[in-house]
Amino acid sequence: MAKPKLPDAFSVEENPTQSELRGWVREFMPRIIETQYGNLNYTAQVTARLKNSTFFVSDTENHQNRIGRAEAEEWARRQDEYIADRDMVLVEGYIGPDPDFRTACQLYMEKTNANIPAMQQQLYFPPEDGFEAEFTVIYTPGLMAPGKPDDRLIIVDLENWTTRVFGSDYFGESKMGGLRMWNRQVFDRGGLALHSGLKTFPADQNPSGREKSALIIGLSGTGKTTTTFRQQLGSLPVQDDFVALMPGGTIHTSENGCFAKTFGLDPVDEPTIFGGTTREDAWLENVSVDADGKVDFHDTGHTANGRSTFPLANIRHRDPRDVPPADYLLILNRNESIVPAVAKLSREQIALFFMLGETKGTSAGGAAERGKNLRVPGTNPFFFDDDAMQGNRLLELLETMPDLTAYVMNTGRVGGPETDGRSKKVRIPDSSAVVQAIVEDSIEWETDPDFGYEVAVSIPDVDPELLQPKRLYEREDRMDEYDGLVANLKAERAGYLAEFPALDPRIPAAL
Repeated sequence: MAKPKLPDAFSVEENPTQSELRGWVREFMPRIIETQYGNLNYTAQVTARLKNSTFFVSDTENHQNRIGRAEAEEWARRQDEYIADRDMVLVEGYIGPDPDFRTACQLYMEKTNANIPAMQQQLYFPPEDGFEAEFTVIYTPGLMAPGKPDDRLIIVDLENWTTRVFGSDYFGESKMGGLRMWNRQVFDRGGLALHSGLKTFPADQNPSGREKSALIIGLSGTGKTTTTFRQQLGSLPVQDDFVALMPGGTIHTSENGCFAKTFGLDPVDEPTIFGGTTREDAWLENVSVDADGKVDFHDTGHTANGRSTFPLANIRHRDPRDVPPADYLLILNRNESIVPAVAKLSREQIALFFMLGETKGTSAGGAAERGKNLRVPGTNPFFFDDDAMQGNRLLELLETMPDLTAYVMNTGRVGGPETDGRSKKVRIPDSSAVVQAIVEDSIEWETDPDFGYEVAVSIPDVDPELLQPKRLYEREDRMDEYDGLVANLKAERAGYLAEFPALDPRIPAAL
């Protein structure tokens, strides 16, 4: 693939060092403050990804937001004209470390927002001699898009492997600019990109006597990164956000760093993420920092979607190359009623619960999603086409992975929302104990009569009512409420799956 031609600019700084980027951030950017840890925090005007402002270039209608080719080219012309008078930064690197699978990507960014290329540089694997970009992200926070949602615009052109961002100063649009296109590329190669963390368990720490891999999928804010980085049985994190699952369970990783949610960050519950975030070379975005540089990870005055980036090299991790094939698939679900802390899925149910993608929205999805019950197929809001393609592809891949086991894990509550004093929270230590028991193969399971999956009889140090929510409703004499929740959930699931006419009929049949 020929290297895409970038728009001409007044000047271009190519692959600057982190030190140079830090200097430009201090020189050009408002709302920057040095924290007590010596790193820099930027308070962005945009606090989450702009789903409604994101459009795929196509003259064919389907379920995704679409923008016609002629209109997309007119917006590209405007952006090119804007860039002609600007100082730009070019950062290059790879999505993925494997020479046979990696994708060369470049970010072309206004120098006046140098924190974004600095953060992206920590996530790319570094370029090598002969680097030829395949994906391009062209990013101009200073150029708004009047008339588009929020007067901002993200154009995804999969024909030319280019994403253009207008008006947003949120780093996530750079990160997802490359990975959204990577979703398509992975699918074209016969695999499926998963919005997933990845951790491995060393051979000497689990009963199988071999290294094992666990994939942890979930929407941003549901505990994906926390579950990935929390240690059990000597586990080590490998990735926190996106991997490619290929036939036979082969896993390819994507990023050389971590993009972590910082709200509620605690050194006891999340020591690895806390350690990476509080280093001098980490970058912070939308974290609460006072005038003296004191960080408050619990303050949501600006947003609950504070973020940090840091290199994997700064924490204990497993090398992202040559990862063993997938053994476990953990589907995170931040529920508040009758979903247990863990449920083991039958083979028929894996693609079903993958497609359901149930959770409660967080600040990562913006005000439109926060606090609402959501269903996002594969928990991947960045898929490029009909989401039925995700479920059908997973079904194909499962046929090549007979030994994979899959689980739904509720990282929220049972018995009701936090405002209901009768409810109980699934704490981080509870989820950690669940993961350890799964890998130890120490759980006794029994079939849940309402949903057909298996629930745990007991797990050490985990409240039995978190494992079998029906017990809580029985004890509180709320069985009429429980029965109503079961009936409603089944009906809602059936209705939701009916929205995907192209879905393999075996998937809804597993309800």
